[in-house]
Amino acid sequence: MRLGLYGGSFDPVHRGHLLVAQAALEELRLDRLIFIPAAQSPFKPGTQPASPELRARLLRLALAGDTRCDVSSLELQRGGVSYTIDTVREFQRLHPQAELHWLIGADHVATLPLWREAHALAELVQFVVIPRPGVEAPTLPAPFRLIPLKGWPLAVSSSEIRSRSSRGLVVNHLVPDAVAEALRIEAPYRPVQLPN
Repeated sequence: MRLGLYGGSFDPVHRGHLLVAQAALEELRLDRLIFIPAAQSPFKPGTQPASPELRARLLRLALAGDTRCDVSSLELQRGGVSYTIDTVREFQRLHPQAELHWLIGADHVATLPLWREAHALAELVQFVVIPRPGVEAPTLPAPFRLIPLKGWPLAVSSSEIRSRSSRGLVVNHLVPDAVAEALRIEAPYRPVQLPN
């Protein structure tokens, strides 16, 4: 079994994430791709993402009907800082025969040696490098195994969507329709209005 693991804040999920998933499924011939929203990124200690429940629900809305993809709440349930090595070991325990692929943005490849238990992690997974417009991923020495994803680099980011939402601007076409509707109704990124 070829299993893809796609970690991130997904705050919120957008069409770029879905295009990456499509490319990974096709290019790597994955049997399944699991989206894993992080409780708290170790590289973004000062940021507080939207609620775990909302991020997981938006992911499920975005993936509705795609039987090749799923959402794991493993890191959200564990809480605290989400370390990839802990998650990978759990998936290895659950799927001992699976070949594990971890998707990573080209802009994060240089930080891989700094990740918790990086060399142990590199022995357990192949890293699939997601292209980013204007970013050239560095090469890393063994035991890191990097597979470039051709995909469809799309210059859209979750921070851009949060910014647009906070200003009351539409995010249609940047996110799936069901996600855009949920963001319109719930407005999780609108600034809090303080009473006068």
